Amino acid sequence: MTSQAASRPNAGGGLAQALRDGYILMWRNLKRIPRIPELAIFAVLQSIMFVLLFAFVFGGAIPIAGGNYREYLMPGIFAQTIIFASATVSVGMAADMSQGIIDRFRSLPMARSAVLTGRTMAEVVYQGGILIVLMLSGLAVGWGVHTGIVEFLAGVALLLLFAFAMAWVGVWLGLSVPTVEVAQQVGFTVLFPITFISNVFVPVQTLPDFLRPVAEWNPTSTLTAATRLLWGNPTAADPRLPAATGFPAEQPILLTLIWVVVILAIFVPLAVRKYRSVSR
Repeated sequence: MTSQAASRPNAGGGLAQALRDGYILMWRNLKRIPRIPELAIFAVLQSIMFVLLFAFVFGGAIPIAGGNYREYLMPGIFAQTIIFASATVSVGMAADMSQGIIDRFRSLPMARSAVLTGRTMAEVVYQGGILIVLMLSGLAVGWGVHTGIVEFLAGVALLLLFAFAMAWVGVWLGLSVPTVEVAQQVGFTVLFPITFISNVFVPVQTLPDFLRPVAEWNPTSTLTAATRLLWGNPTAADPRLPAATGFPAEQPILLTLIWVVVILAIFVPLAVRKYRSVSR
């Protein structure tokens, strides 16, 4: 009886054990980066490619009131990178499922929540590292922060908070698809329209009338506008176009926080329920 009780997985264990187990699995996920450096390298190269393409190829054709296009562009690149966090998480979760690692974790005497929290916390750290590289790249092409250290840190915190929310989307998606290949296809198919129908590369006033409301309320747009506002980067469009109005334009920080709450409220329960029910 004693040996059976000792070998039975501990699904509870209290908050302290849950935090400790989550930290251990976070560290396990982060240790994969130096072992598979291509994951981080290609993620950074993709974002730098967007910087170079839009800053030097299209930048001269997109007039921005109140500043240069590169300063307008970089917060959008940061936001786009954060939005794609869900794709990397979904691929990682799908890989763990297909290799039987999740089943192994479920058999261990550890907090059940640790698998999910460890993955999401690791993604926040991972995205923080990519943001550092991107910000250095942005400084090299002419981007800068024109406010104080408090506003700068607030913008970084907002980006990482959104990365945490998007990581839960990726967890649910990775647990819901049958293979890694499907996770890749579904993630990028959904995320590309979200990031391009936004104010990342062009002002929303330049979009067709039927797309403009979608772009204005798009979480990518609100996150981008919030960081531009916090860092003193250009937020206005071509002066020949009407100025953006409405709640998304006037309260981008508040709306971004609302989006974070909504995403977490939807996808945390979905991910937890899926993790409890899945068996492969």
